[in-house]
Amino acid sequence: MKNNPIQIPPRIEIPELLEITPAHEELLENGLKLYTLQAEEFEVVRLTLVFHAGPVTQSAPFVAGATANLLAEGSTRLSGREIAEQLDFYGSYFEVNLDRDYIYISFCALGKYIRETLEMASEILLHPAFPEQEVATYRTKRRQQLAIERQKVDVQARERFVEALFGVEHPYGICYPEAAYDHLSREQLLDHYRRLYVASNALAVCSGHITSEAREAILHLCEQFPKGAPFNAPFPPTESRREWFVERPKAVQSAIRIGRLLFPRNHPDFVGMQVVATLLGGYFGARLMHNLREVHGYTYGVMATMVNFEREGYFAIATQVGCEVTREALKEIFHEIERMRTEPVSEEELALAKNILTGEMMRILDGPFGIADVTIENVLTGDDNEVVNRNLQEIRAITPERIQSLAFQYLAPETLSTIVVGRME
Repeated sequence: MKNNPIQIPPRIEIPELLEITPAHEELLENGLKLYTLQAEEFEVVRLTLVFHAGPVTQSAPFVAGATANLLAEGSTRLSGREIAEQLDFYGSYFEVNLDRDYIYISFCALGKYIRETLEMASEILLHPAFPEQEVATYRTKRRQQLAIERQKVDVQARERFVEALFGVEHPYGICYPEAAYDHLSREQLLDHYRRLYVASNALAVCSGHITSEAREAILHLCEQFPKGAPFNAPFPPTESRREWFVERPKAVQSAIRIGRLLFPRNHPDFVGMQVVATLLGGYFGARLMHNLREVHGYTYGVMATMVNFEREGYFAIATQVGCEVTREALKEIFHEIERMRTEPVSEEELALAKNILTGEMMRILDGPFGIADVTIENVLTGDDNEVVNRNLQEIRAITPERIQSLAFQYLAPETLSTIVVGRME
């Protein structure tokens, strides 16, 4: 009988630097900035156009999302069905995403079909018709969806949380009633589109195998946008609220949100607070997960994170617990926050958090589309792709003393807003 050889696991290597392709930047004549990331080993091309046309820019409720989502529902030449069939025929896809500030519109295709795909992109982006029937259908469907979603305690808690942080009239905090969908009109969408889907209010990032033919098609599309004017409007001051309890007598669970306004991504303490958030609730074995799930069995999951918008950013903890343990769960959350403020983390725990953050950065940067997404985020915050390695170095160098100092400075209990939707037994 042969003895099995001892299996020695491979050594874990944590990189000191990450390889990330620098983006080539050029300014087109109409004012649109185009960034290209060449990756010849891939046979696909993705073009993402980013417009500063999110909800903070809209002149009426729900206009920004409706404009973005109805772009592909028909052009002045083709119906929405014809556009979809053409994209499907070439195996291409079209995707729309939005946050509070920006609209992200992506087209992806095999390199050999990029010209045909961008012809459909031209119909969608340059000649949208916003058919009246499609607007009416969208109004009805979205109002019903929102009404259903707002029956959930976690959705209510999320909305009350941003209202508590920013104020109920602030562009980042306002949550419109479902009835506002009834007043959504085609004319509002056309006005939003004409004002904000313009070259000086946009940027484009292209990644993949960009041949001379692909580049020609990309330039042909991007150069057709009218120059226009960028969005620029003052923001009102924030009005934060410390506590907000919304009673739901029939609720089985309570949704909890705890956090505070801090700063956007370009603040010098943002990366350090990302590490603090990771230690508290950024992975399965983090402190809040260990306490609330593994020790007490109060929840299936809890998370802590840093969220950034263009002009603001905040720290947030989110979970759902049984109504009968709502008070106990709140007590344990604040206990873990206070531990972070008054006790240095161990080198072993901090090393794990550093490795998790590094691994997540490596995962995101795996492939040209991930690099393109990071490029977009870096451009929007005024950085280039070298900021990735600067952030990595900051994560690697952070100490337990620095973690405790950040937590002590930014997570004092009296500065935190607490929102509960459910029941307190």
